Order: sequence, then C-alpha cells, then structure tokens
Amino acid sequence: MIRVLLAEDQAMVRGALSALLGLESDIDVLGSAADGEAAWRELQRLKPDVLVTDIEMPGLTGLELAQRIQRQQLPMKVVIVTTFARPGFLRRALDAGVSGYLLKDAPAENLAEALRTVHRGGRAIDPQLALEAWSEADPLNDRERQVLRLAGEGQSAGDIATQLKLSHGTVRNYLSEAIGKLGVANRIEAYRLARQKGWL
Repeated sequence: MIRVLLAEDQAMVRGALSALLGLESDIDVLGSAADGEAAWRELQRLKPDVLVTDIEMPGLTGLELAQRIQRQQLPMKVVIVTTFARPGFLRRALDAGVSGYLLKDAPAENLAEALRTVHRGGRAIDPQLALEAWSEADPLNDRERQVLRLAGEGQSAGDIATQLKLSHGTVRNYLSEAIGKLGVANRIEAYRLARQKGWL
C-alpha cells in the first residue's frame, strides 16, 4: 500500500482528492490537513510514504514543507498538485527534493499513476512545465525572496526586521537587491513580477 497524507487548504479540493485516491486499491489516504503547519504535525505523526500538497497554503507553503522534509531527511516523497503552472515554482520544488509536480487541470487518473511512479523511486513532472522551467533562472536568493514576500503582503521594513530578527538596514538592503535584480522601480513591482514568474 502507498500511504498518503493530503495537504490542501480548499476543503472541496481536499475532499475530492481524498475521494479520488480512495478508489485506488493500492493507495491508503491516512489523513488530510488544511494548512502547512497542521500538515507538518500530521506527517510527523502518521509518517506517510507520500505527502500530496498544494503550494499556496496558510502557515507553511507546500515548498516550505518540502524543504523541511529535505532538511530533516524524513523518509517520504513529496508530490505537489497545484494550479500554478509557473516554471519558477517547479525549479524551487525540484531544488527542495520534490518528486512529483502536477497541475490541477491534469486528468484525474494522472495523480494515482504519479503516486505509484514516485513511490517506486521515479519522478512525475508535468512535461510542458519541465521544458519551460529551464528557460529562465530565478535571480533571488532565499532571504531576498522571504523579505520581498513579506513586503508584498504589506508589512513595513520595521515589521519585517522584527519578524526575521534582522536589522532595519539589512531588510532595506535585501529589498534593494531584489528590486535591482528584477529591474523594476519599487518593491510592489518587484513583488508582482516575482509572483508572476513563480519565484515567490
């Protein structure tokens, strides 16, 4: 049996995925979580073979979950199922050790087959997205990305400094670097462009 944990913040999608996978004789859905922090707790408790997660969720994103799993060398695979057909997201997912990356508009049977492939040690990546992923490199480093995301969510440099335990000047430097690398006029444009490219 392939033991699966689902992490998806939209209740209807979460229910549909659970029902869909429940029809497969070789897949056992152990449980589900509506946000990243809950998913992190559940995966430590249930120890699934595969985590199926969305990217955008409250608390921790699917990519942050994958990074934690990778850092702590937990023996489970990660498959991302998302609406975000953005090469930047795929590149970051692969860097975080993700084994599968599928789009939500793919045929339903693709997910079960992807889980079997990943469970056997293979990879299941949307082929068109895989081609596009290598066309444009992400210029931001992790800290610039973190600071830019918080700034784009409306936090001031002072708030960001407090949250990340950095000095005010350091936060301003990271924002300035990100704006410069993206070739835009201000932090709002930088945030918008980075989101569009899938770099945030």
